[in-house]
Amino acid sequence: MAGGCLWGVQAFIKTLPGVTFTEAGRANGTSHTLDGEYDGYAECVKTEFDPTVVTIKELMSYFFEIIDPYSVNKQGEDVGEKYRTGVYSVNPDHLKEAEEFLLARKDYDRIVVEVLPLANYVKSAEEHQDRLAKCPNDYCHIPEALLNKYK
Repeated sequence: MAGGCLWGVQAFIKTLPGVTFTEAGRANGTSHTLDGEYDGYAECVKTEFDPTVVTIKELMSYFFEIIDPYSVNKQGEDVGEKYRTGVYSVNPDHLKEAEEFLLARKDYDRIVVEVLPLANYVKSAEEHQDRLAKCPNDYCHIPEALLNKYK
């Protein structure tokens, strides 16, 4: 799930019911180098969950609490292609459910959230994993009340 700066997205997602694992990373880019340049990648959070506890549609509903689904390449003060919103998966059923969630919304024609197969993924450096827990005063576009809503 890509929703702007991955620090806050990871902090939020890991508190959700049924989420069993999160990892900060980058998805669906065109190239990356060993010196940390990521062309076309979206900052994202790899999310594993227990489907007996939470569904993709429920995860999407939570996700929509922390993103502006109408904003292209921008969330909060973070601007650029890497801050686009999206849901990427290797599981076609997950993508179908995510698309159904979007189609059910009255504002579907205005939503710019990508729902695409996961083409590639790169784990972020260790310093980015659980960043807000390590550095709680770092900038985050997600209000603190939302970050703590499901704890």
